[in-house]
Amino acid sequence: MGQKVSRTDFEWVYTEEPHASRRKIILEKYPQIKKLFGHDPNFKWIAGAMVLTQILALFVVKDLSWSWLIVAAYCFGGIINHSLMLAVHEISHNLAFGHSRPMHNRIYQGDEAIDTDIPTLLEARLFDTTFGKFLWVCLQPFFYIFRPLVINPKPPTRLEIINTIVQLTFNALIVYFLGWKPLAYLLIGSILAMGLHPVAGHFISEHYMFAKGFETYSYYGPLNWITFNVGYHNEHHDFPAVPGSRLPEVKRIAPEFYETMPQHTSWSRVLYDFIMDPAVGPYARVKRRQRGLAS
Repeated sequence: MGQKVSRTDFEWVYTEEPHASRRKIILEKYPQIKKLFGHDPNFKWIAGAMVLTQILALFVVKDLSWSWLIVAAYCFGGIINHSLMLAVHEISHNLAFGHSRPMHNRIYQGDEAIDTDIPTLLEARLFDTTFGKFLWVCLQPFFYIFRPLVINPKPPTRLEIINTIVQLTFNALIVYFLGWKPLAYLLIGSILAMGLHPVAGHFISEHYMFAKGFETYSYYGPLNWITFNVGYHNEHHDFPAVPGSRLPEVKRIAPEFYETMPQHTSWSRVLYDFIMDPAVGPYARVKRRQRGLAS
């Protein structure tokens, strides 16, 4: 099973998350950053073009062998699906079509009862060896699907029900007109690109504690080009009202706040270090006692 991780519990802290206080300091020094707030008018066209690309790809993959279909899903389709998942994240911050009032920074980073990005205690205990962490990385998409149902379950909203109906209808149309292979291409790509895949390295790189005392990490490499700059993660949490396309400008304006913090240079290396380093594992996350469900 490999070497066991050395951590036996999460990193419990009793301070507020660091981004709100740093944002205040940065804005006092660089008030021009406020000009970067607001939606990106080009975002909807970029995301729409990616959706269209995937739809066109369905007409190609329907004639592929299963082996080549899996290769295409891992190397192409899964990357687009993963990028579109991050597009949803961008939309959740009202950065696609704008918002009528300033964004309130309601971050519950590390909250034991609200932050569904943190592994459950069962995950941390089960996947506490080198091989266990390898399996955990491969199974990440399933944990992201089902963990919120355990940590912070909520009844489905009207829009979520409508979205489910639309998705099922779209899937049924794919199968009816193109067969099962295109649908498999979409599903397999999503699962693979959220697991043991270079792009999926951002899941671990963002908040797993590779350096004690630091709970958010940025990555400034080329994979940002296809992930809406999600690698600029300290910048994103400091200024959630700034769209991904403008996050590099935040770093350019205030480099002394970001260049001195620990950062990752490779998401692939993040995956390797997470699996192989006994000091890192599902327990390597900062947690805070529940603050309550403030509105």
